[in-house]
Amino acid sequence: MEGGWDRARRVSRRVGRGMAGAGRATVRAGRATASGTGRAARATGRGVRLAGLTTVGGVRGAGRATRRLTHAGGAGRTGLGRLIELTAGHSAGDALVTVALASTVFFGVPVGEARGPVALYLVITMLPFALLAPFVGPILDRFRSGRRYVMAGTLFGRGLLCFAMAAAVGPGDVVTLFGGALGVLVLSKAYNVSRAAIMPSVLPADITLVSANARVALFSLVSAGALVPVGAGLSAWLGSAAVLRVAMVVFLLAGVSAVRLPRHVDSPDLEEVEEEGGGQGRAPKWRTLLQVGPAVAESVWANVAIRLFSGFLLFFLLFLVQDGGVPWLGGRDPFFDVPKTIALLAAAAGLGGLLGAVAANWARRHSPQVIVLITLAVTSVTTIVSAVLFGLWTAVAISLVTAFAQELGKLALDAIVQREIGEEVRSSTFGVVEALLQLAWVFGGLVGLLLSLTESSVAGLATLGAVLTATLGWLAVRRGRRLRTVDERISAETGGGTDTRTDEQPGAEPAQPHRRPGRSGHADLDTTLERTKPLTNPNA
Repeated sequence: MEGGWDRARRVSRRVGRGMAGAGRATVRAGRATASGTGRAARATGRGVRLAGLTTVGGVRGAGRATRRLTHAGGAGRTGLGRLIELTAGHSAGDALVTVALASTVFFGVPVGEARGPVALYLVITMLPFALLAPFVGPILDRFRSGRRYVMAGTLFGRGLLCFAMAAAVGPGDVVTLFGGALGVLVLSKAYNVSRAAIMPSVLPADITLVSANARVALFSLVSAGALVPVGAGLSAWLGSAAVLRVAMVVFLLAGVSAVRLPRHVDSPDLEEVEEEGGGQGRAPKWRTLLQVGPAVAESVWANVAIRLFSGFLLFFLLFLVQDGGVPWLGGRDPFFDVPKTIALLAAAAGLGGLLGAVAANWARRHSPQVIVLITLAVTSVTTIVSAVLFGLWTAVAISLVTAFAQELGKLALDAIVQREIGEEVRSSTFGVVEALLQLAWVFGGLVGLLLSLTESSVAGLATLGAVLTATLGWLAVRRGRRLRTVDERISAETGGGTDTRTDEQPGAEPAQPHRRPGRSGHADLDTTLERTKPLTNPNA
């Protein structure tokens, strides 16, 4: 019996020692695992930290490179660089809003039912905006001493409207969406008017107005083009409401940047100018509606024709392609189907806008009046050729050329207005110009919607080609008559002006050519600016 208990005790001791050894092995394994996990975690942390530092370094490097580009040529000293960066943020926010509204208004319904919402969007949103735009300019002219805060207010207001539209996407509140879209458009145009009006105040001495406008437009197009695919991805992943909330953040940050613009962008109010000048020289009310001068008027009409054709082409090609009314979609299995065709045309339009901004910078030493007429001529010729030889690549070509002409012609028009129109009514003039261009775009879009029902590309393009050609001929004849009148007037006032006297007394002053006095200085501009003189900095 005792031997059995001894054996049991020995077995128990061996089992205890085995369990203790297993416990020690488990502890050692746990320590090794913890050590390995710690080393792995530390290595992962170092990798994440290194990747973060690399990303931050890349972002900082890109930011420094962008800052060097925007502040080049003295733009950093005058405030033009900050204005370029601010306008790029403004364009990025507008691009996000456009993507969000497109997915809810334009393409959220079948193709056959999309014409109704698009026409409703044009009539209810665009037309009231175009009718309100002429009143934006005079209001901005009355607050010239606070242009920074006006621009910041337009950005903050759009941020709040984006928040309201984001809340209306879920329940499908159409009234709020259309009202918010109208408010965003009006505030966006008010920002553009203010930005164009202050451009001469931030213009460096070595940069022309056309070049400065081109630089602003180029960075705006790049930022908008970069945000469009981002907004489309966010819209497909999280919905349109998320895109509108991101746009809200962009607008609010841009509003803070607007407040930090240099103080010299603000100008004295009209009351202060009148008090200093004794109430003399006050511009008549609504003077810019009818008396903008022949150079501005011709440029405006040329841009109106181009903008009308741009609105027509957008909706005409869009619904013509979606309805299958183009020849390259008639096959059994075409490579360029409807989505690929729309993407190709959109890419061509975006590329044309970029090329227009680049060409404006390249043509900065040429006359803006001539540039405007050339853009209209190129658009007319391309439209006629596209009507005769309509196909996929001619559609791509007309999309590219139209966007190119619209961007280049508008930049030249901005430079002409900035040079020819006085600061006291410059915002009013830009308001009127923007209203005319927007009305032309709306009218062209409605015409494109109607002509797309015919499913005939030749009829639509031929009709608009005839309109463009007639406008070009009328403007060319008008310009030729005006230049001949100016030459005859100069010859009559100088009495021939070719007599070179060689028997003048020593010390006598040379004869100065007589300049016809004109109201508000416009007559002098008509006789001196027209001879293809580039628009350089008037304050240099």
